[in-house]
Amino acid sequence: MYTALNSGDTMRLLALSLALALPAAAANDAKNPTWWDKYQYLLNNGPDALVTTAPATSSTNVDVSNECGPQSETFIAINPSRPKQLAAGSNEIFRDPMRGYFSSDNGATWGGVDLPLPPAIGTNGIRFGSDPTLAWDTSGRLYYGYIVVFFGNGNGINGTEMAVARSLDGGKTYPSVTLFDFQGGSNHFNDKPMITADTNARSPFRDNVYIAWDAASGGSTTGGGVRVARSSDNGKTFTSVRADDASGPGRSIGATITTGPDGQVYVAWNDYVANAIVFNSSLDGAATFGTPTVISFKNAPFDVGIPAQFFRRALVYPACDADRSSGPHRGRINCSWMDLNSAGNTDIYASVSDDGGATWSAPTTVAEHLGGVDRFNHWLATDAVTGQVAVSYYDTRNDTTGLGYMTDIYLSRGDGVRFGASEKVTDAPSNEHDCNGLFPCRSINYGNQQGDYEGVASYGGTVHAIWTDSRRNQDTAGGACSSRGLMEEVFTATVK
Repeated sequence: MYTALNSGDTMRLLALSLALALPAAAANDAKNPTWWDKYQYLLNNGPDALVTTAPATSSTNVDVSNECGPQSETFIAINPSRPKQLAAGSNEIFRDPMRGYFSSDNGATWGGVDLPLPPAIGTNGIRFGSDPTLAWDTSGRLYYGYIVVFFGNGNGINGTEMAVARSLDGGKTYPSVTLFDFQGGSNHFNDKPMITADTNARSPFRDNVYIAWDAASGGSTTGGGVRVARSSDNGKTFTSVRADDASGPGRSIGATITTGPDGQVYVAWNDYVANAIVFNSSLDGAATFGTPTVISFKNAPFDVGIPAQFFRRALVYPACDADRSSGPHRGRINCSWMDLNSAGNTDIYASVSDDGGATWSAPTTVAEHLGGVDRFNHWLATDAVTGQVAVSYYDTRNDTTGLGYMTDIYLSRGDGVRFGASEKVTDAPSNEHDCNGLFPCRSINYGNQQGDYEGVASYGGTVHAIWTDSRRNQDTAGGACSSRGLMEEVFTATVK
């Protein structure tokens, strides 16, 4: 298959997978999933009420959430039938549900809605949603994927299951949700889902919905690994299969999924034992998958501790999207991921395949080399009209604390192999630290920070970036948020 690490590294990383599968035993472990810190807050404080505030004024950036308390870990999608119609989502940290957002004016203004949740399991149980991902089909149906996490009121995890909610009005309401692939107990859990819909006119699987995720299993050969679920009835039912090596243990994190122009289904993930970004494909609508291949080996196996992500660590995962345009690179698969560069900083790398994933180009960085700069929480989108590849990411090049705390969102655009000069998207920096007077902000450490990923979407020459932003942390909105401020807000920007 592909070359693994030495035995010492393998044992260390398998131990890590066990720790991931048993979060109740390692409450302060930075490598616990994003939702572990949310559970700790809700357990100790109970959920907050929803309190919305007035939007911020900005020249180019829009506050999407306008909500007291922190949001994090964002995703955004464009309706290909009506490109000015957008939908987005984020985690809530002080509240139970997922949060959804909707816009019909190309992202100039937004509304918000809570996503449905099933009842808790057991007496006094806790359940909440986490990890947003969204996609539109060709008929304007919107699908919002997430996980539901069940806890036994301080007695550990009761289980996790996948959720896909559907909206027929552009994300204003989600009247129905499909729940599937429940994993009980604390020995493994569902995590990091990513969803897509097949919008290709020539595809025999047009409007199929696919969602991929990792099911950490602590080394077990059952229940774990990378899973892909497919729906051919507009999200009413889902059937799942494994997309990684079914004979090996669950050892993967951060699955991503996309479709090719003729209905191919492409999945990639981080195999942190082999220390590789790994790829697989299906030609039968995700009924079966082939043998996994390597996109690239890398330096950072699982995550990296950096100053800007001091409380969480930056996760290593791929983001992939195929070129479905009629341009010269139609059919190309574009992938990006974070890794350590030769100077020891995190950077974003990219590779492409023009033969369905059989071979891949040598990795290249998506942005200029800048000494001492960290980049993380990237996402990649390929414009289905122009074929242009857009990669967004946090970047610390403008840090003025001297400690690498401050971030801006940057955007790199190109053909997947070559990228132009990076573009600054944010018009104000974020600082997720207790800055000790070096920058006017309060500590907002609730463990989650930015979360594990941020989103980007592109269509018809327009790019929409979305991210977690702490610029309004001290803004109490006239007292509506009491002394805690707005903390992390969801911001977006439209880049032509």
